[in-house]
Amino acid sequence: MATHIFAAIDVGSFELELCIYEVSSKNEMQQIDHLRHVIPLGKDTYRTGKISYRLVDEMCRVLGEFSQVMKTYQVETYRAYATSAMREAKNKQIVLDQIRVRTGIQVRIISNSEQRFFSYKAIAMKAVEFQKIIQKGTAIADVSFGSQQISLFDKDRLVTTQNIPMGILKIREILSKIHVDNETEQAIIEDMVDNELYAFKKMYLKDRDIKHLICIGESILYLAKDVLNGRKTDRISAEEFKQFYERLMKMSLYQIEDLFGVNEGYAKLLIPGVIIYKQILEMTGAEMLWVPGIRLCDGIAADYAESVKCLKFTHNFDDDIITASRNMAKRYRCNTSHCACIENYVLAMFDAMKKYHGLGIRERLLLRIATILHDCGKFISLRQSSTCGYDIVMSTEIIGLSHGEREMIANVVRYNIEFFDYDKTDITVAKLTAMLRLANAMDRGHNEKMADCKMSVRENTLVISTAYPGDLSLEIMEVNAKADFFEEIFGIRPLVKQKRKV
Repeated sequence: MATHIFAAIDVGSFELELCIYEVSSKNEMQQIDHLRHVIPLGKDTYRTGKISYRLVDEMCRVLGEFSQVMKTYQVETYRAYATSAMREAKNKQIVLDQIRVRTGIQVRIISNSEQRFFSYKAIAMKAVEFQKIIQKGTAIADVSFGSQQISLFDKDRLVTTQNIPMGILKIREILSKIHVDNETEQAIIEDMVDNELYAFKKMYLKDRDIKHLICIGESILYLAKDVLNGRKTDRISAEEFKQFYERLMKMSLYQIEDLFGVNEGYAKLLIPGVIIYKQILEMTGAEMLWVPGIRLCDGIAADYAESVKCLKFTHNFDDDIITASRNMAKRYRCNTSHCACIENYVLAMFDAMKKYHGLGIRERLLLRIATILHDCGKFISLRQSSTCGYDIVMSTEIIGLSHGEREMIANVVRYNIEFFDYDKTDITVAKLTAMLRLANAMDRGHNEKMADCKMSVRENTLVISTAYPGDLSLEIMEVNAKADFFEEIFGIRPLVKQKRKV
């Protein structure tokens, strides 16, 4: 039985975290050590835009200690990820270089969508509970120090996921500039959170029936301990949470410190945290809260375990990405039937040309998403649809995709119409663009005339065979117009062959 010792490092907005895991090929993963160090990186970033040298020095010292711990455990592989505080810092490249030089640890900054996707995978590790809960209307509230993410599920499918840039630490930084009593502070936080949630509620909730709220984030791990009060369960009724909230709001800061065993700085952060969860609970109208007790490091480890084939999820994450993309296309009034038609074309094309394009299953997924969203820019401007489409994709996070992957999709959407600029993008974008352009040409009249087509490569020709009995003049003309670019990229020229019945 193959066993791996893996380490996950989270360089967060308020703490550094190291978790050591034992990952086995029997679909098992066990945490064997956990170290935390509180360091307010976000406080510097959100206030000044930079991480101070004093904190960089402290961070390097702690990460150096983490490195020694990993050596003690004989860690085979590690992944160190930084989130919003580092992501938004103007001096992030200097900080990352200092960490690398002084500790030997390579830290990678991950996008918000990647960060939330890791947490999502950690929840999905609890397969039985997760699959059961998301059969009915469910919301995931991922409240971190930098922001909050709300994801909606219905009938085992991800409906939407949206990031709200109003996290616990950002709220605390805003409040540090004013001096008010506890009751007024509570009211201010509630108003701030409600203001941020209003647009989400209006656009995505409407008449949606939410039964369950899955709560994740550092603060909920502390808060839930008191709500559960020693009970061997991770479920909290809405009424229990509201009673706990009312009791907590009457406590002094000293009492909160004593109750949760935290210092003053952390106690101050628990107040905005519990208010955010309470406001989301009221907005969704959920009846039950599930606190699975996961951390970002658990998601990082789950992603690693899946990559080395030691962990297999029962939930299909690619389906969630596709569903979220379809909902996004629906929001921007894309032509659903046309998009579905050319999606079939590009996938058939991609599979027929495996030996010639050298791309993998991830690029196949990105091509599908680009195809689903290729017309979204028309919602804003018919004249500049390509530029507007690029801006829409770049402005909308799709959970599970990195910033680089989202940019790749955005460029395919743009160059589907615009003149292709080889100097501004890479060959993978060119390949995906060529396939999308050709598929789009095959349904130029939006009549799905070649829905029965078969594709195969013969003697440097992509043969598109169809038995459609009617006129294909428009489609053939458009395919020929796109043929030069397609041949330039792949060295293969497309050809439409219309089978005639004798």
